[in-house]
Amino acid sequence: MNPMSLPPLSSTAGGSLQVLLIEDDAVLRRVCVQALDLADLPVVAVGSAEEGLARLAAPLPDGLAWGAVVSDVCLPGLDGRVLLQRLPRQGLSLPVILVTGHGDIAMAVEAMRDGAYDFIEKPFGGDRLVESVRRALDRQRLSLENQDLRARLERLAAGGQGSGRLLGDAPAMRTLRRHIEALAPLDVEVLIQGETGSGKEEVARALHEASGRRGEFVALNCAALPESVFESEVFGHESGAFTGAGRRRIGRIEHAQGGTLFLDEIESMPLSLQVKLLRVLQQGTLERLGSNQIIAVDCRLLAATKVDLLALSETGAFRADLYYRLHVAPLQVPPLRQRREDVPLLLAHFLAEAAARYRRQAPVLSPAQLARWLAHDWPGNVRELKNVAHRLCLGLDEPGETLSEPGGLVHTLDQVERLLIEEALAVCEGQVSRAAERLQLPRKTLYDKLARLGLGPHRAGER
Repeated sequence: MNPMSLPPLSSTAGGSLQVLLIEDDAVLRRVCVQALDLADLPVVAVGSAEEGLARLAAPLPDGLAWGAVVSDVCLPGLDGRVLLQRLPRQGLSLPVILVTGHGDIAMAVEAMRDGAYDFIEKPFGGDRLVESVRRALDRQRLSLENQDLRARLERLAAGGQGSGRLLGDAPAMRTLRRHIEALAPLDVEVLIQGETGSGKEEVARALHEASGRRGEFVALNCAALPESVFESEVFGHESGAFTGAGRRRIGRIEHAQGGTLFLDEIESMPLSLQVKLLRVLQQGTLERLGSNQIIAVDCRLLAATKVDLLALSETGAFRADLYYRLHVAPLQVPPLRQRREDVPLLLAHFLAEAAARYRRQAPVLSPAQLARWLAHDWPGNVRELKNVAHRLCLGLDEPGETLSEPGGLVHTLDQVERLLIEEALAVCEGQVSRAAERLQLPRKTLYDKLARLGLGPHRAGER
């Protein structure tokens, strides 16, 4: 598990979220600010709706964003209900919690219909306020994250990566795309290595599409062919070449003339035919089974494997000369567990894809569900994630039951939190103050988490 690839779950597209409190009663305003401060919820307090609207319209420093509004209903000048109606007109989409000492059930229902997130009647305890604000911030954080995911998908689509093949902002994916761009136009064989479900065929298709070759992309899984028909399927045969060969068959290599031949699971190719493939690569010609005619071929070979071909060649299970011919330009496709920061992006893409396919509404995932997804190891890689997304869209799985992680949600969240803190400490060279800023946490809170999780700064003596 690579903690360096995980993004902070507490971060959002807009940065650290703060609360705007609008209350004309100075004493109550001070009490509310104190309750929110004690809960580590950043708050800005003003005494009127007019001042609150001005604060919301003013630009915020980098790394800050408004997360929620708490407003008294009865205010001098504009009241809280009018404020609630004006926010959308100013292009602001924020959860609004209304507070009043003069409300009743009818007013609460009407306020909720107008779009209020919650309604609190005076007198109320600090716990009630904090609990409502936390839920509002979680909702806003999720909304911002969804907006950010949509924007990232649009940027990737604009850059020619909208097919879902090479989605991802992780450093390993950016490196892979850069290598594909460099290798695509070159007439060189490429060996694509990666685990099952990591996207090896999608990498091959991306190479073909960027190569400029006008012929077809022809894909063949070597493990799916019985050895008895392998030679005929790949190299072709003449009529009468063997019993049952009633007519000539053009093999996959010829079919890929002018294009690309992709051989997946090439480790399954029979040894007797590996030498024949090597001859095609070296001489650019082939002979169909049952024929002496030499046929010139121009197709680019891309091969993929999920095993260590060098180790196989050392044991004689794979031809070493073919391995070294293919290994001139190797590409490694990273497993999903090594690029976990791409999980939200991929999940959003596949949920949208499934929603369009099945004509259903894509489900919205909560931060807790996303944390569970981030903590999962994804042994089936992108293919497993895609299947999970489609099942979720079809309503076949409850979000909390889709993945079988041991230990329950608390254990999963602790696991994610540990990875995030380890990442921040590593990036900040063990300096807790800098790590706290990176994680957008008070330093005392981070020290408490370090103690609870049994972690420590990488640099001794840090204060």
